[in-house]
Amino acid sequence: MDFKLTEEHLMIQKAARDFAQAELLPGVIERDEKQMFPTEQIKKMGELGFLGMMVDPKYGGSGLDTISYVLAMEEISKVDASASVVMSVNNSLVCWGLQTFGSEEQKQKYLTRLATGEIIGAFCLSEPEAGSDATSQKTTAIDMGDHYLLNGTKNWITNGSTADVYLVIAQTDADKRHKGINALIVEKGMPGFEIGPKEQKLGIRGSDTHSLMFTDVKVPKENRIGEDGFGFKFAMKTLSGGRIGIASQALGIAAGAYELALKYSKERKAFGTEICNHQAIAFKLADMAVQIEAARHLCMKAAWDKDNGQNYDLSGAMAKLYASQVAMDTAVEAVQIHGGNGYVKEYHVERFMRDAKITQIYEGTSEIQKIVISRAIISQ
Repeated sequence: MDFKLTEEHLMIQKAARDFAQAELLPGVIERDEKQMFPTEQIKKMGELGFLGMMVDPKYGGSGLDTISYVLAMEEISKVDASASVVMSVNNSLVCWGLQTFGSEEQKQKYLTRLATGEIIGAFCLSEPEAGSDATSQKTTAIDMGDHYLLNGTKNWITNGSTADVYLVIAQTDADKRHKGINALIVEKGMPGFEIGPKEQKLGIRGSDTHSLMFTDVKVPKENRIGEDGFGFKFAMKTLSGGRIGIASQALGIAAGAYELALKYSKERKAFGTEICNHQAIAFKLADMAVQIEAARHLCMKAAWDKDNGQNYDLSGAMAKLYASQVAMDTAVEAVQIHGGNGYVKEYHVERFMRDAKITQIYEGTSEIQKIVISRAIISQ
């Protein structure tokens, strides 16, 4: 067992940290307040290789391992979770799915531009009546011979209006249930494809979340990913890796809130000394540090499993379940340590508290992670 990061890992970690501090921190409060998508910042992330980290260099990617991705996600999320969710979706759900299961033609047409950040992607699974129950797809893709006719609605789609490429999960043969589902590549601008209003969200307000409507959208047959009926398996395999990304985001939110709380506790005085010297605060900081380190190890273990060809369904689910709880708990305590200032936007921790909650919900709720974990341990 080797817990030391390589020189390359440390370089990537520093590059992500420097970018977050220099490019994301200025204006992060304003973007959150006004629900502004970080367009320029995302463009720069693409130029630095953060949007196609695990993509083969022959398709324009950085060719890095999953541990590098976890390190970068943590550093970006310490500052701006709205930016990191764009990074997570593009890396884990869109680029990885296309590289692993897409055809060579699809990789050349879409992956090369997605990996460099020239365009960004969106993953479209959730519906009004199909969130955790992904088998209950009401969006249909009727086989018309040389194309599919796509009809339905997708909800809560990250990068909803800013993406150019959408991976849409739809039902082709309802009688086959999950074996009759397909994954289709849909392009912005296809006739019949409409984007709904932006969602008014509690947290990650800088990210671009919309409903999508499809009315008789003609999707060419060559835009189907994998064989007929592969869509559900594609979604589940892709989400398993996506959970590592969201676990890393949760880890970053927790670490960012903790670092601010620790710094504040060394500056704020009460009863004649810095508040970090009071046991009530010191013990909070100790609990936060332990929980964050445990979450970090779970994230790294899941990343290691993925990089080494091991099954990472269980380790990824454990990482997401625990890290998201740590994010929520740590952010709440960070607000408490800041006292009244914690309730004020300029101190950032109230934003971390709002951003943390979604990590327990999207890409599989905490309850779904417990189903995945319990099934895995019972079947061992």
